[in-house]
Amino acid sequence: MSTPPVNRGLGNHEPSDRELSDRELSDRGLSDDEPSNHELSPYTGWTRAHWERTADQLLLAVRPHASPRHGLINLPGERPSWSGPRSDGLEGYARTWLLAALRIAGARGDDPHGHLDRYAEGLASGTEHPLPTGELSSSAPDAWPRMAEVRQAVVESASVALGLRLTRPWLWDGLDDRVRQRAVDWLLPALGPSPVDNNWWFFGLTVAGFLQDAGIETDRATATVERALEHVDQWYLGDGWYSDGPNRSFDHYNGWALHFYPVLHAHLGDNRELLDRYGPRLHAHLDGYTRMFGADGAPMPYGRSLTYRFAAAVAPWLGALTGHTPLTPGATRRLASGALRYFTDREPGRGATDERGLLTLGWHGPYPPIVQSYSGPASPYWAAKGFLGLLMPPEHPVWTAVEEPLPVEKGGAAVVLRPPNTLIQSTASDGLVRLHNHGTNSNVGAEEDPCYARFAYSTRTGPASAGVRDNHFGLVLDDGTVTARGPAEPVGHGPGWAASATRPLPGVRIVSAVLVHGRAEVRAHLVDGAPPGTRVRQTGWAVTHSDETGQLHAVEGYEPHARVEEAGSTLFGPRSQVAVLDGTTGDGPSVFVALASLTGEEHPAPLPDLVTRIQVEGHTVRVTWSDGTTSELPLGAADLPEGANRLTAGRTCGPSGT
Repeated sequence: MSTPPVNRGLGNHEPSDRELSDRELSDRGLSDDEPSNHELSPYTGWTRAHWERTADQLLLAVRPHASPRHGLINLPGERPSWSGPRSDGLEGYARTWLLAALRIAGARGDDPHGHLDRYAEGLASGTEHPLPTGELSSSAPDAWPRMAEVRQAVVESASVALGLRLTRPWLWDGLDDRVRQRAVDWLLPALGPSPVDNNWWFFGLTVAGFLQDAGIETDRATATVERALEHVDQWYLGDGWYSDGPNRSFDHYNGWALHFYPVLHAHLGDNRELLDRYGPRLHAHLDGYTRMFGADGAPMPYGRSLTYRFAAAVAPWLGALTGHTPLTPGATRRLASGALRYFTDREPGRGATDERGLLTLGWHGPYPPIVQSYSGPASPYWAAKGFLGLLMPPEHPVWTAVEEPLPVEKGGAAVVLRPPNTLIQSTASDGLVRLHNHGTNSNVGAEEDPCYARFAYSTRTGPASAGVRDNHFGLVLDDGTVTARGPAEPVGHGPGWAASATRPLPGVRIVSAVLVHGRAEVRAHLVDGAPPGTRVRQTGWAVTHSDETGQLHAVEGYEPHARVEEAGSTLFGPRSQVAVLDGTTGDGPSVFVALASLTGEEHPAPLPDLVTRIQVEGHTVRVTWSDGTTSELPLGAADLPEGANRLTAGRTCGPSGT
């Protein structure tokens, strides 16, 4: 019989998972709603107690799916990830262990649910005889896969190690020496070079950070940290933005990986030199990133791994934890609680969890079109990172300060994020945030990912997963198909506008630009190199709910009236509609201009009422808005005003799984 992994008694009887879960839920009052506190939290009503309750619910819900000795947590799902079900079981263990570690460390070791014993036993059984396969077998129901053969195990090693680092006084220091050695042997391969050239470099860094703290292989661990930081520093582009690899890939991985790992590592190690280097980058990132949350708490559904949902809150929490943030404590909690409540304060199957309390692969319930092939049933539990705020004690100002409004609630804005060449447009009247994408090259080739390839995204719409591409401009081929966007070359930005260029076909270049004012958008395109008579198509927002209105109006180059087409499902519902404009190129370069809008206002005014005049002169669009202000939108490189930023494009590279 194996030695108990922790040097403390487990008792003579451990209740079954279902029995334990029911009893604990009753003891903790988790079957009842936590009372809201609208004096402390006037926007969300949520307090630290809501966060603790949600963490407990998520952890207790996975217990019935643990292997006999808790080494794997095998969650139900329609399919395994590309790494296999054993790897998925490790993922279930590692990611929920990180959540348990944050919960326990935040409670200063208090563990009324007995998480430490369960995860310690899982650590012992999983590392006892690791296997070179991601496939499951009845003969080894608890064994973890080895990193050499199953590289997804490198990803999960970071969560295992970070959890051990956070709970070291309560778990690691009490482990049997043989178990500790087996765990170290399993973790050490993560110190090698990253098998994927992106945020994966930080998984080795995170393992190394734990080993440094524990006094194990410290020279090798230090070298791993230095190598990872030196490598990823090459991708820092300024203003708080990294590319996730050498490919102009911009998405939520900036917050929940590229800032999270080095800044938290420096904080936990009390490394002032590293904090002074990476902390200001986080501060700068948050200045723009916090504008991407709607008034309803929704993060921007842009990029891959959206199933991690409220992991989007980790960077604001990290800023508060380390002091590197432009946000006040009350604004930080308002953002984070808003994001968590957005996904969890819904009926089962319509938010983050199903009727069993398990996180699903999707957004508002399960949604396969946004799930990458590297994701398995336990992948959504990277959302555990969103609970980082629990590391701050109850008396910390982030928990005691009165909530303050989000940027979108303070007033409308149009803000350019320069490195990704992204324009953020927000309106306080409806709490909507829109992202205009003029700088990504990630996964936008022939097999484009709708979560990267669209010209615009919002906190309440799209992208449509099939049929008509929403927020798209392309050439219509002879067979009726519309060209993909392809990699975007940023060509400039300025007050309220951003522009990029694409090459959808050999010899054809399209410069696309957007200019915003309030809720209005001027969308303009300069098509060069297409034969005369080539058809073009502009689409608008994929609207799913009656609470939002999408509008599209022809100005230059299009047929006079837009039509509406069914566009299939989005993250927000099973059906959507998209407005469509058609046009035709003339002799030489052709300019196409349209007005667009997405709004949550009731009975919005027609689009022409938002402008007094739109004039196209050569390759420049001049706009006089209804309030009398004027704007200018350049489409040609020669028209760019002095000081406009020209960014170079990188190569295209598809994502690797995390």
